[in-house]
Amino acid sequence: MAIEIFCTECKTSNGLNSKKCSKCGTTFTRVRKYRVRVQVKGKRISRVVDNLTIAREVEAALKGDLVRDEFDIADHRAQDRPITLGDVWGKYLPWAKEHKKSWRDDEYYYRAHIEPRFGSRALADITAFDIEKMKTELKKGKSVRGTPFAAQTIKHQIVIMRRVFNLARKWNLYDGKNPVDSVSMPKVDNQKTEMLSDDEARRLLDTLENWPCRESAAFVKFAMFTGMRRGELFRLAWNDVDFERGSVTLRNPKGGKTTTISVSAQALDTIRDLSVTCDLVFPGRKDKQRTDFKGPWERIRKAADLPADFRLHGLRHHFASMLVSSGIDLTVVRELLTHKDMSTTQRYAHLRPDAVREAALKSGELLTPKQAQVLKIVK
Repeated sequence: MAIEIFCTECKTSNGLNSKKCSKCGTTFTRVRKYRVRVQVKGKRISRVVDNLTIAREVEAALKGDLVRDEFDIADHRAQDRPITLGDVWGKYLPWAKEHKKSWRDDEYYYRAHIEPRFGSRALADITAFDIEKMKTELKKGKSVRGTPFAAQTIKHQIVIMRRVFNLARKWNLYDGKNPVDSVSMPKVDNQKTEMLSDDEARRLLDTLENWPCRESAAFVKFAMFTGMRRGELFRLAWNDVDFERGSVTLRNPKGGKTTTISVSAQALDTIRDLSVTCDLVFPGRKDKQRTDFKGPWERIRKAADLPADFRLHGLRHHFASMLVSSGIDLTVVRELLTHKDMSTTQRYAHLRPDAVREAALKSGELLTPKQAQVLKIVK
């Protein structure tokens, strides 16, 4: 919104403190006209009035009219130029912040890979071939760390574009075809199961036992003993820990529904004596919620001489793997890991190679009528 001095000679606008027109040099007298400009949600309108008092009244009235859609004015962007991917992104990001926990990932990928290629291009001009070209370039390219882009990373770019196009259609910003519908998604093998050997687990625990930062050591050990996700650990508050019942409440987890899980006494012992004075169990700087744990984990991982590619998230896999290898039913593991879909937990099934054989042998006993079994014994 703006109020400017209107030059009646060359029809241009100037700042309220201007003495002369910046374009034609006309001197502004005490009798002057003012231009009122108002813009709300992409819609804009202007009026020329005779004095400043009226200008301010008109400004307020126009704003109210635009908010109530009383003016039949089309989005100026649609009038001036076709809507671009960048235009839609400007609406998508605020939406993502409200609806997606991983919106920061979307923002990073958009700035790094999508915006340079498509940000200024009209949606109608982006084709499936253009997206396939991006996919090929990423396959041949390397990340800032000098490593090839993972198939999951490439897939993420395409998923973001698909979602942006779909929302543009849903919000009536675009009525064309979604080009991503004709793009084949990269095949992703995300079934990697990370598990520490006995020696590696022992080295990690020994390292944590003597680690100088007790809070960081407790964070890693608690993750190892509970299998909780990094974000769940970041958000964990003391009010969510029940030492008497041996349980932890996960609020706003990945599945979206607050749930309570049982945890071991060893897990609770790792945090019982922490000297933390704020509401969070594992606070960051100035007692605010953490957003990352990359630095501390890298130092601990190296000190424990763990594989270079073993991630902090690998502790969650290790937790599940140990349970399944010890004979714990997959349904129970699913509950502890708070998986929404059983297929996610199913990736650990291979860790019990004798399970099928045991079930087959057991089935013979279960399916044999008890009377037949008795007769066999008598004979």
